[in-house]
Amino acid sequence: MNKFIRKFTTNPKNDVLSGITVSLAMIPEVVAFAFVAQIDPLMALSGAFIVGLIAAIFGGRPGLISGAAGAVAVIFVTMIADGHAKGMLFDQPIENMGFFYLMACVILMGVIQIFAGVFKLGRFVRLIPHPVMMGFVNGLAIVIFWAQVKMFSHKEMVIGENGVKEYVSTFMFGTELYIMIALVLLTMGIIWLLPKITKKIPAALTAILVTTLLAIGIDLDVSTVGSYIIEGGGTGLKGELPTPNMELWQNLPLNLDTLKFILPYAFLAASVGLIESLMTMNLVDEMTDTRGNGDKECIAQGTGNIMSGLFGGTGGCGMIGQTVINLNAGGRGRLSGIMMALTLLTFILFTDKLIEQVPIAALVGVMFMMVIQTFAWSSFRILKKIPKSDAVVLIIVSAVTVIFDLAIAVFVGVIISALSFAWQNAVRIRARKRVKEDGTKVYEIWGPLFFGSIQAFNEKFDPKNDPEKIEIDFVESRVSDHSALEAIFNIVEKYEAEGKTIKLKHLSQDCKALMYKASPKFKEVIVEDIEDPRYHLVANPEDFPKPLSEYKL
Repeated sequence: MNKFIRKFTTNPKNDVLSGITVSLAMIPEVVAFAFVAQIDPLMALSGAFIVGLIAAIFGGRPGLISGAAGAVAVIFVTMIADGHAKGMLFDQPIENMGFFYLMACVILMGVIQIFAGVFKLGRFVRLIPHPVMMGFVNGLAIVIFWAQVKMFSHKEMVIGENGVKEYVSTFMFGTELYIMIALVLLTMGIIWLLPKITKKIPAALTAILVTTLLAIGIDLDVSTVGSYIIEGGGTGLKGELPTPNMELWQNLPLNLDTLKFILPYAFLAASVGLIESLMTMNLVDEMTDTRGNGDKECIAQGTGNIMSGLFGGTGGCGMIGQTVINLNAGGRGRLSGIMMALTLLTFILFTDKLIEQVPIAALVGVMFMMVIQTFAWSSFRILKKIPKSDAVVLIIVSAVTVIFDLAIAVFVGVIISALSFAWQNAVRIRARKRVKEDGTKVYEIWGPLFFGSIQAFNEKFDPKNDPEKIEIDFVESRVSDHSALEAIFNIVEKYEAEGKTIKLKHLSQDCKALMYKASPKFKEVIVEDIEDPRYHLVANPEDFPKPLSEYKL
């Protein structure tokens, strides 16, 4: 029994309390994302519960919190609107058809993510450079900060000239603004001070409870979770246990046209969801000094999204903000994510009236503290110490994350880093030249030979003016790709066209295998029976009576 429990937690108290804290911080953010995507808040909350629960149980990273994230929600905005329009063009028009397309898209998104896990594509997140990670964290912290600043306004419904209802945001002012700021500062102060006194009580949860009780006790007129939902057009947090949505299959046309419509959105949402989940997983790895399983996380996220779509929920992924809150509150095991999901469901089903009384200011204060703890402040200190290319990548990724979204930022950062790396290695190719006593000219190649360095490689040789015998020594080089093979092949042909003899030495076994496969001609010019002068095999153990560790190599 103990072994079974350890699979989910090593510290039940911390995981339970941190899970409750995260669920409180999850509700307003998920509701805000629901308004962005123009869907029912209950649909987003159901998705957060389902994806969060499945990812917590079966995911590859204990402590990672998943839910209905804004990065995914934004992708569905256009699809839902276009889906509504398509539904009205049917022979028998269907209202709100965009929601049925959304659920089908979420299911397809999950299928794509499972395939990514099965084919082990999660490992490619390891190729993301550290400056991209820092830029991603900084950009996301800015995005979360700005989202909280918007909470200092409220929406008012107005009727436009054409009679259409519109929501206009107005910024708080006067007493209302001062009270909001005071409650935010109170929440932040408790979170900052309480750990200095005791770490046995979760600071974030305590801050939310104290601020809520204070607001209720002195009857402050402040914006709460309930009023926030109503302002956005919702009806509150009342709901029921998610059940399979049979209406989806009755209204959704299962044909090629539907697949063509939802596939681009599903692929983009799957990519964004996996990138954010895997990047968050890497962040947890660094914060906890442990290692997660990216492929397992892909499959769990995909399964969660499939189930969410089937049960009428929206898509989700790993959420860095809630994950950082969870870690800072002491959550490390799977139980924290499970507790978050179950508490979220409990709030929706049974304590909706209580959670609706929580002041938005308390949750904003929690998120502000999370932003402070998430932002990589060390990036300012190291900008002048790291290579300029890395500094540029860090700044660009941060800016693109804020202006566009996470997926674009990561792709841009990886591409810039890859091009920078290719350029730096391209200019490192060197050729040291010497002439042997018998007149043979030797080119000793230094540096990697690949598509970026072949131009500089070709410029090192002079077939017309070189002597009759040529040797190219690759002892300090490596043939990396097809472009390099073609470059060597062309050099051999140029020398042979001049009637000269050329030999290639000290190629590694895998390089020779590639070259033999590329052309039989290489068997005539590659010197096989030659040792690499940098390495020697110990043939006679009697020559070394002491253990090898005692020899200075």
